[in-house]
Amino acid sequence: MTDHVALNSAASDPAASHPAVPRLTSLSHGGGCGCKIAPGVLSDLLKRSVPLPVFPDLLVGTETADDAAVYRLNDEQAIIATTDFFMPIVDDPYDFGRIAATNALSDVYAMGGKPILALALVGMPINVLPHDVIAAILRGGEDVCKEAGIPVAGGHSIDSVEPIYGLAALGVVHPQRIKRNADARAGDVLVLGKPLGVGVLSAALKKNQLDDAGYAAMIANTTKLNRPGTDLAALPGVHALTDVTGFGLLGHTLELARGAGLSAHLRYADLPWLAGVETFAAAGVITGASGRNWASYGESISLDAGLPAIAQALLTDPQTSGGLLVSCAPDSVDDVLAIFRADGFDRAVVIGEMRDGAPRVEVA
Repeated sequence: MTDHVALNSAASDPAASHPAVPRLTSLSHGGGCGCKIAPGVLSDLLKRSVPLPVFPDLLVGTETADDAAVYRLNDEQAIIATTDFFMPIVDDPYDFGRIAATNALSDVYAMGGKPILALALVGMPINVLPHDVIAAILRGGEDVCKEAGIPVAGGHSIDSVEPIYGLAALGVVHPQRIKRNADARAGDVLVLGKPLGVGVLSAALKKNQLDDAGYAAMIANTTKLNRPGTDLAALPGVHALTDVTGFGLLGHTLELARGAGLSAHLRYADLPWLAGVETFAAAGVITGASGRNWASYGESISLDAGLPAIAQALLTDPQTSGGLLVSCAPDSVDDVLAIFRADGFDRAVVIGEMRDGAPRVEVA
């Protein structure tokens, strides 16, 4: 396959005019949401935290590992606060900035809210990367925020060993339209907004095995804003929302199940994949984060014996800027899919349902 990095033009990749500049992905030990601390380790760290006092207006905190915090301002308004940042998942600096910003804003949409502003979080090896490379990263994030209709109103920067970029994002939502990840109901249908496999494609890119078409598909997927979340929150039949990111489809579905005290059932044959993902995975092109994810929550997962050998790696594949996962009443499915389709999410699809039972995920 063709090495995408070699095809970058100087116009799209400032690093192309600096032959000595290292690939962005070579400067980090992980990339995208694959950088996340493994869920089991994170859970242990949070257990050691001192419990917070009760704040009546804090509507969503850390209790259910939700996507963002939500604080009620008054009867009509609540503020959504979140932050997300990571190391490069691609070598093109502009694309890295776009992906990181899209991923950060996703948490606002996953709560059913609308972003209102962002602050940039920037850590760069100043003596390693040319200033025009760093500027291209920032411009990518600014352009995504412009697309979302919000300003990058400030931020903070440090000189760091590895390149890091992301946003602190604020949004607004009506207190009665907040969609938590813990409110799924038995009988709900599960709908996924984007195809899966970003972690596998990023691993292929790092190994110089991803061609131009595969790279374009990965960028299109990871820079598509999850704006349907705002309209989905207005549907009474939508009970729970989250986005699928670093813990993989199984990890984030398990959060839904644990939050609601229900069992989640997924149909492997109905899952949407980015082109080439299954072939790469079968050839052993996967991320280390996939194994860490399984080690953290595998005891709460049941995989049918008839599934392909690559199923475990794919289902735990870390997604960077992944799709919304919707838990909704069966009679709301058509409306949910219509909202996705209206915003160009043509591959949104029903992938399973929630049932009574012990909190776990079963895949058949």
